Amino acid sequence: MATMRFKKLNIETYEPGKSSLKRFHQVIKLSANESALGVSSKAKKILSNKNLSFFRYPDGKSNALRRQISKKFKCNEDRIICGAGSDEVIQMLCQLFLNPKDEVILPQYSFLMYRIYAKIVGAKVIFAKENNFKVSIPEIIKNVSKKTKIVFLANPNNPTGTYLTSSELLELRKKLRKNILLVVDDAYAEYMKNNDYKSGLKLFKNKQNVFILRTFSKIYGLSSLRVGWGYGSKKIIKALNVIKPPFNVNEVAQKAAIESLKDTKFITRSVKHNIIYAKKLKNFLNQYGINSNNISANFLLLNFEKCKFKAKYFYEKLKMKGIILRSTENGYNIKNMLRLTIGSKTDNLKFMRAVKGMFN
Repeated sequence: MATMRFKKLNIETYEPGKSSLKRFHQVIKLSANESALGVSSKAKKILSNKNLSFFRYPDGKSNALRRQISKKFKCNEDRIICGAGSDEVIQMLCQLFLNPKDEVILPQYSFLMYRIYAKIVGAKVIFAKENNFKVSIPEIIKNVSKKTKIVFLANPNNPTGTYLTSSELLELRKKLRKNILLVVDDAYAEYMKNNDYKSGLKLFKNKQNVFILRTFSKIYGLSSLRVGWGYGSKKIIKALNVIKPPFNVNEVAQKAAIESLKDTKFITRSVKHNIIYAKKLKNFLNQYGINSNNISANFLLLNFEKCKFKAKYFYEKLKMKGIILRSTENGYNIKNMLRLTIGSKTDNLKFMRAVKGMFN
């Protein structure tokens, strides 16, 4: 019997942070950088809205959501495209810009979907070395060739938690050729209160050769609804709309995202909570020789180099107590480290008690 042939992809599959353990009905999930405070009460009301017409297709262009984004961030509605998570926008960018043998430059440790989508379309992925887990501008520039089409980076970066300052990001754009698209992923921008930081959207709002990514999966807490957006030149957005699936963002996601943008109190509480507990967790872990990055996003990269326990042992011990962190060995290839999401007050305290018990 003849077997149908299909493309063989030499790509490592994305493995999301674990969310369940066999022995536990409920776990403390600190592995996926999800919102510590859940979802805005305004967004929750959407789920009980009896006027939603589920038998109708959603607005294919997410017009109301794009208007609200434009209003919230003071940017041009015609330069916004919405996706089923920012992942889908990354995928569309790769489909639009990349041909086989084109090159994409990524920081050594970066969000896995950049490399996955680039490889799917046949592009070559070049990794620029980092300097102490921070994106290195000289290393990116050193790797630029005639074949370079896109440079992807998240700022703050996932999984390292480090970031480029405003001046460093501007320097990078200045040093890259004008015909190379710089994609800046602002996934964690709302958490950033550091004085030397500005989001990609603020820095490059009027640039034609920078594309900005945003998501509702982090501080807005809409991970399961899958909604994100991108901001670029009108020419790029017009081309992306040609290849965009017709009804890619469902109606509930669109409406919940609109209400989330209106709830400034929820965002303020989320940022305050993150700063308080990131500091507490960082200082607490330092006592046990577990070091981490300076506070930026809603997670810490834990370094076990000076700890009496190895990261793997620490990870497995916590699993036995129903607490899940993110291993950075698979995919990221970062040895003896773990990524810890800042959780709710209850989850953070349970985590600290479990760690204390491990060392005492």
